[in-house]
Amino acid sequence: MKKILFAATVLLTILAACNDNDASTTSPGDTGNSGNAAPPTIQYAVVNKYPHDTSYFTEGLEFYKGQLFESSGGNADESPYPSELGISDLKTGKVTPKVQLDKSKYFGEGITFFNDKLYHLTWTSQVGFVYDAATFKKIKEFKIPAKEGWGLTHDSTHLIMSDGSSNLYYLAPDSLKLLNILRVTDNNGPVANINELEFINGYIYANQWETPYILKIDPATGKVVGRIDLENLQKEAAALRPGADVLNGIAYNPATGQMLVTGKRWPFIYEVKVQ
Repeated sequence: MKKILFAATVLLTILAACNDNDASTTSPGDTGNSGNAAPPTIQYAVVNKYPHDTSYFTEGLEFYKGQLFESSGGNADESPYPSELGISDLKTGKVTPKVQLDKSKYFGEGITFFNDKLYHLTWTSQVGFVYDAATFKKIKEFKIPAKEGWGLTHDSTHLIMSDGSSNLYYLAPDSLKLLNILRVTDNNGPVANINELEFINGYIYANQWETPYILKIDPATGKVVGRIDLENLQKEAAALRPGADVLNGIAYNPATGQMLVTGKRWPFIYEVKVQ
């Protein structure tokens, strides 16, 4: 009888300890996956629509000195889209090409301007290009520090590149050497498919490929601190333009606060105001 009572006492003690452990590691708002809350949804409003060149398979979108630049990716074998970059006219939607790549060699990807230079990635060639931002003459080529080049932006001192994984690569603008790799994570762990990038007011905004989401990333930690759901815009683009592809393209004009978003072969560029 004593053995039974002793065993019951031990069992109750163990169960109580387990319950105490559970209570100490779970708090209101946790998801139960990693102990962190999911990134909050960031609200937005569409304040304007502009025509967009539907021949452009958008890879990069960026303001420079008040003008909107856009890059497109395509190759000779599989894609009818241009592999180039140029100035996008918000009144007509047409792009005036400034740089055209050899489609038999290069599939154009993300772009960014920094210190009066234009940086341009390619997809699988592991090559990037640097141009004079005034003349668009090529200054040099550089080796991309990943198997693929996707999105490109910059902060005050570095270029920041994505390769479709959860990694962001920090490069020195002059030497193009790799300085750091930042892993993007949310409450579920690493976040894959990081694509087109834009640095806005101290945060990295990133399209997540094959989703309608723009992620707001804290560059100090790599944490996703918010998410913009543009599913309604993606549905509208698909309804108006059969063949419209995924959301891709974020541009921010720091002089005016104007934020633009679009997608591959979308009929519109949307001006949005984010809360």
